[in-house]
Amino acid sequence: MPWYDIRASQFGTIIVSGYAYPFINQGTLEQWMPDLTYVNSFSYGITPEGGLIPLNDQRVRDTASAHGVQTLMVLTPMNAMGQFSTELASQVLNNPAARARLIENILAELEAKGYYGVDFDFEYINRADRDLYTGLIAQTAARVRPQGFIVTVPVAPKTSIDQPGLLYGGHDYAGIGSVADLVMLMTYEWGYTFGPPMAVAPLNKVRQVVEFAVTQIPSSKILLGIPNYGYDWTLPFVEGESMAENISLPEAAARAARMGATIQFDETAQSPFYEYADGQGRQHIVWFEDARSMRAKLQLVEEFGLAGIGIWTIMDPWPSGQEVLREMFTVAKVE
Repeated sequence: MPWYDIRASQFGTIIVSGYAYPFINQGTLEQWMPDLTYVNSFSYGITPEGGLIPLNDQRVRDTASAHGVQTLMVLTPMNAMGQFSTELASQVLNNPAARARLIENILAELEAKGYYGVDFDFEYINRADRDLYTGLIAQTAARVRPQGFIVTVPVAPKTSIDQPGLLYGGHDYAGIGSVADLVMLMTYEWGYTFGPPMAVAPLNKVRQVVEFAVTQIPSSKILLGIPNYGYDWTLPFVEGESMAENISLPEAAARAARMGATIQFDETAQSPFYEYADGQGRQHIVWFEDARSMRAKLQLVEEFGLAGIGIWTIMDPWPSGQEVLREMFTVAKVE
């Protein structure tokens, strides 16, 4: 038997994880609870010596516990400015004493706060540190799994083993997949704050990542990353100058209504978008997610037999997306 429970539904049972900051609105947090297996508490930082920068997430953990949802502690190599630091990650990964100290600190925190496991969100890792990162995950799993904890890892959206770029080089799909309990594909941010207007998670691009991932990682360990946000670009887009506005999905729909915009649907990206002119006469384009784009992504989960989905983030509600999720799948709950 798998380690999660199985109940009947249209396509069976999947794992659903959702990332949340400690300051999440209480009503929003509770609204998401029925549709989550795990809430990923974002985020603990680390010090060069392997210490933990603590997180006050008591409210999140208490709420999750009251609703039968387990909490994962998210661990990131973030500096004092709250930014991912390639240098900080490298310092820890290349220091055996710091790695050992970090693992013991993780175990102590898991036990002290009643987490279900740890989620390693190390991004922008040097390619030279790739095997050290996989090794840290493996060592942590070997230490905490006998105590009843799981280890999960989000990874950059790769389509080849040696894909160039700082975002991709430090993530070894096969290596991480062999030692982690779950691996979440960060299949979003094609459309992003400083980039040109396009869908945040175009299905054709997402599919390419999944097709590669299942050749490297057991499909039963893979979570498909799903964005719970959209972007509003002011046109024309100017490389190096333009900055899109990050907006919630309810706001994206409401803005279209306010502006009298017609929502269109891109069949290739399987994503909705619309254009409008603001009060200053500037043209805008908005790409976002809706029930149709959620259904298309969930169909990939069924097609490839994936373990489930991971939502970045649950900081805002997404009623239509949650409705589609409930129609298609039963959400796993674990003891």
